[in-house]
Amino acid sequence: MASKYLIKNAQIVNEGSIHSADLLIEGQRIVKIGADLKVDGAVREVNAEGKYLLPGLIDDQVHFREPGLTHKAEIYTEAKAAVAGGVTSFMEMPNVIPQTTTQELLTAKYEIGRQKSLANYSFFMGATNDNLDEVLKTNPAEVCGIKVFMGSSTGNMLVDDEKTLEELYKNAPMLIATHCEDEATIRQNMEHYVAQYGDQIPFELHPVIRSAEACYKSSSMAVALAKKHNTRLHILHISTGIETALFDNTLPLKDKRITAEACIHHLWFSDQDYKNKAQWIKWNPAVKSANDRDKIWEALLDDRIDIIATDHAPHTIAEKNNPYTKAPSGGPLVQHSLTALLDFYHQGKISLEKIVEKACHAPAECFQVTERGYILEGYFADLVLVDLHKPWKVSPENILSKCGWSPFDGHTFQSSVEQVWVSGHLAYAEGKFDESKKGARLTFERN
Repeated sequence: MASKYLIKNAQIVNEGSIHSADLLIEGQRIVKIGADLKVDGAVREVNAEGKYLLPGLIDDQVHFREPGLTHKAEIYTEAKAAVAGGVTSFMEMPNVIPQTTTQELLTAKYEIGRQKSLANYSFFMGATNDNLDEVLKTNPAEVCGIKVFMGSSTGNMLVDDEKTLEELYKNAPMLIATHCEDEATIRQNMEHYVAQYGDQIPFELHPVIRSAEACYKSSSMAVALAKKHNTRLHILHISTGIETALFDNTLPLKDKRITAEACIHHLWFSDQDYKNKAQWIKWNPAVKSANDRDKIWEALLDDRIDIIATDHAPHTIAEKNNPYTKAPSGGPLVQHSLTALLDFYHQGKISLEKIVEKACHAPAECFQVTERGYILEGYFADLVLVDLHKPWKVSPENILSKCGWSPFDGHTFQSSVEQVWVSGHLAYAEGKFDESKKGARLTFERN
């Protein structure tokens, strides 16, 4: 028998409005939304009085480190952390070991997801300077996109051959997602500061080394290539104010060929935080100035930036506790992205409707995900029930990412994730997981 859940008296946040209603889940799907729903037969009733029901978040940029880097994280552990944070679907990056740059390796990764992931999953195909033939075999209906590192970042998958880039942008059968930082600019800056400090470069120089100029040079080149070839381009983790001028808000999202993403850490932190947070907020691209942060917020709220994601990228505490030149960039965020956004709501920076638009609806639209990202009859039941007024403090005891730390350690969030359904399965409730069913592979409705 298909399981049934009747969620009663929820404040449903969907498509720009909030309204009180009941919602019936049967099997994997939302089958009815309305007032005073009555159900025949056995049903598990959930009292959602005073709580808010959101679509499950779709995080379009995570690094779960499997295969090959499982001392940092695993698909199993990070998918659980995601679900506990209200992220019901993720799209994961190819800079693992071996790098996901052949169809065979991509297929193997999907098999790990099928066996281990509590959340719904998709995996990017990785591009290099010499695997164009493999990239072009990727099935647009079954894979979220092609990842291009236009800047080496973590894992040294730099694509810098001009001919390769032209061919990729010209022939890609689906969305290209790019990490944009100019490697030559960064290398020159790094050499300057190594000569001055050796390994002991102060962490507050990270945004100087991985500068706004390096970001803009690369992202503007990506935009120019996309316009030249009419490529479906998505630029990840915008970190500077100057880059926001590259994007448009005159078209509806469904008609955009060039889109952009902002990440939680670039919305939350600024360069003033390096004094206290140091390596724990070392990301690529770097957290930059408060003015850059303000400009990213402006672009997010006026729809030049389309999506909110995390770039969840764990490293161990031991790895992070190295001097600047050896401390890797990246950190865990997927468990705390929704509660961080809800803190912004409490601060009056963003509405609940806009959070849902940017973290749920927009990723579904941008990647053309099949029947997810919205609370609609007939759609998959990926749902998050939140209590906006149930504070909790982040501590090592409640951090679920395998690395065991968080840049939010010690912070008290104002809201809590109470229950999470993944494809109709109540995967998380009141701090406990039900792992009897795994998440589903995402599919994509592309022409």
